[in-house]
Amino acid sequence: MATSIRAVEYFYATVKDQPGQACRFLSEMATAGVNLLAFNIIPVGLEQTQLSLFPEDVEQFRLAAESRKLKVTGPQRAFLIQGDDELGALLGIHCKLADAKINVYASSGVTDGRGGYGYLIYVRGEDFDQARVILEA
Repeated sequence: MATSIRAVEYFYATVKDQPGQACRFLSEMATAGVNLLAFNIIPVGLEQTQLSLFPEDVEQFRLAAESRKLKVTGPQRAFLIQGDDELGALLGIHCKLADAKINVYASSGVTDGRGGYGYLIYVRGEDFDQARVILEA
C-alpha cells in the first residue's frame, strides 16, 4: 500500500470522566450509521475526558450528533496518514514539516498488526493550509 495522506475533520466532546461515556457516543454513532475513521480519548484535568471523533462523512455526523443532542465542538482539522509499516515510515513526513518550520503539536498512531499503520498529526490552525500543500493532502 502506498502512503496516503488526507486532511480530515474531527469533533470533540468533553465529558465527565466516568465509565460508559465512550460507549454512549460510539453506540449513538453506530446506531446512526456513522463510520469513524479514528477515535481518541484523552484526560482533561482531573474529572473530565475529551472524546475526539473523526467521521468519514462530516455532514452525517453533524446530523446524528444534533438529532441525538450530543454536545460536540468542531470541526477541527488534522491529517490522517496510512501506509505500510516500515522502519522510518514517518520520518519523511516529519522532516518535510520541520523544514517548513511547521510544528506537529500532537500525534497518535498505531500499527494494524498486518503490516500497515494509521497516524494522526495535528498542526496549528495557522499552519494547516501550508502543511496541506507540503504533504500533498
